[in-house]
Amino acid sequence: MSLVRRAVPGDAGEVLRLRQVMIDSMGAAPGSTEWQADSLPVLRGKLADPDGDFAAFVVDHPRRPGALAALVAGTLEYRIGRAGNPRGLIGYVFSVATDPGARRRGYARACMAELLEWFRERGAGHVMLTASADAEPLYRSLGFTRDSDPSMRLYL
Repeated sequence: MSLVRRAVPGDAGEVLRLRQVMIDSMGAAPGSTEWQADSLPVLRGKLADPDGDFAAFVVDHPRRPGALAALVAGTLEYRIGRAGNPRGLIGYVFSVATDPGARRRGYARACMAELLEWFRERGAGHVMLTASADAEPLYRSLGFTRDSDPSMRLYL
């Protein structure tokens, strides 16, 4: 029996807590969590839709009932098809986090395996993510390679 399960609406608060753990681990000063109140109802709706384009996989914390030990979340997006991905479906992994007290137990790897299978089942041609230096060995071991990324951003 796998420790990994698909997150449900009741997990939303813990999913946001672990997302903040990930954000804080990226090297910036710990940020405000005020954004979570606006995010919570949207996240609950996404978690309630098993056929939607968003999925989160989690592991329950072994020593803290009601808490999560690990989180991996991603979306499936459509782009016009091309050679190598004629259906135009791309998986994006954007939240991978493990509770500091539950690290080095394989939880993130197990959650990633479930998310990658979810992408495969839905026909994604490839999966993209942004890797921190600490996480890169995990992603490389799962088959990810570095891209030359010309991405840009506009804040609205």
